Amino acid sequence: MGYDDHEGQRVSRRRLIAGIGSVGLVGLLAACGRDGGTVTTSTGETVAPQATTASDLTSLFDGANTCTLTASTTQGPYYFDADKIRSDIREDREGALLRLAIRVQDSEQCGPLANAVVEIWHCDAAGLYSGAEAQSSGANGASGGPGGTPPSGGPGGTPPGNAPGGSGAPGGGDTGGDTGGDTGGGDMGDLTPTDDQRYLRGAQVTNADGIVEFTTIWPGWYRGRTVHIHAMVHIDNSRVLTTQVMFDETLNSKVYAEQPYAAHTGRDTFNDNDSIYADSMLLKVTEDGDGYLGVINFGVDSDQDGS
Repeated sequence: MGYDDHEGQRVSRRRLIAGIGSVGLVGLLAACGRDGGTVTTSTGETVAPQATTASDLTSLFDGANTCTLTASTTQGPYYFDADKIRSDIREDREGALLRLAIRVQDSEQCGPLANAVVEIWHCDAAGLYSGAEAQSSGANGASGGPGGTPPSGGPGGTPPGNAPGGSGAPGGGDTGGDTGGDTGGGDMGDLTPTDDQRYLRGAQVTNADGIVEFTTIWPGWYRGRTVHIHAMVHIDNSRVLTTQVMFDETLNSKVYAEQPYAAHTGRDTFNDNDSIYADSMLLKVTEDGDGYLGVINFGVDSDQDGS
């Protein structure tokens, strides 16, 4: 199956987990994972199966932070359940093609975790987040925006007023350090979207190898943060990990020399002066046809016993 198979599937991550009744995630994947068919949940939604991971892709995970508990970080001000179970999250966003493969492992047992839900979200080449374009652009009276002064309510500034941790509350913008991943909330609450855009957001369910695959673009940047992708892992109804992944600066420079990234100038924050960056968050990136392939392992505390 191709990477476009999930495009347009508007199935809430919460409804996927909680609304399929007696089918269950195991039954869901068993029903649709081998014959290329689809399954209809008890809510009436149809979910397409995830593509089977090729053995050559699995081998790329060797040495990519295997079985190490992944550091938790703030979820930032722009997370919400985007109701998109899909592998291709690009929609109309232009940029360098990026295939992203994430393997979820139990940090104690060092084995793959099947049936976990992995969500990712990130900004576009101009630094904008879907569902929060006004806030992330510095609109509504805020100064600056991507490439300028960090806006009020924008990335790297004060969170939007309708999100916990906003103006007058502790937390600040998407610049905080580790906050503990068991709840995923950290110093931010979930955003109420302020527009109908949902580009560069999506979720997938891990296969038997614990792997999900996304097709996206290389993320853009905004003031106060290095280049990154947000990720969240859910097991049953629990958020067991909220983290971010980063990119090698040599590759960032190479990608940003081309359009549409080259039109966005004035980048001020890099891996070495970012408040969240850690070497363990670096993607293992290789050139892949006309784009790039990035892989990373997430080690999660699946039973949430603190180890």
